[in-house]
Amino acid sequence: MSVTAGCRDVSYRGLYFLTDTNFKIGSEIEFVIILPQQVTQSGDVSIRCLGEVVRIEPTENGKVGIAAKIARYEFMPAAATAA
Repeated sequence: MSVTAGCRDVSYRGLYFLTDTNFKIGSEIEFVIILPQQVTQSGDVSIRCLGEVVRIEPTENGKVGIAAKIARYEFMPAAATAA
């Protein structure tokens, strides 16, 4: 399943994102974080992460807030993200 979500907070240990999709606490998730050129000062950088949902909370705008911890990550080659 592919889901587009807006990331609110991110650190090396986890992230918090908003989505319309339902998740369950304890679910394993795979996601890609794209750091834009404005952040990296060199070009967009994509990071593939594996993690686990640790908290779910409703928000005022009807979306669901998801907190997930990052178990591991890897930088994706630029050629893999150019397509």
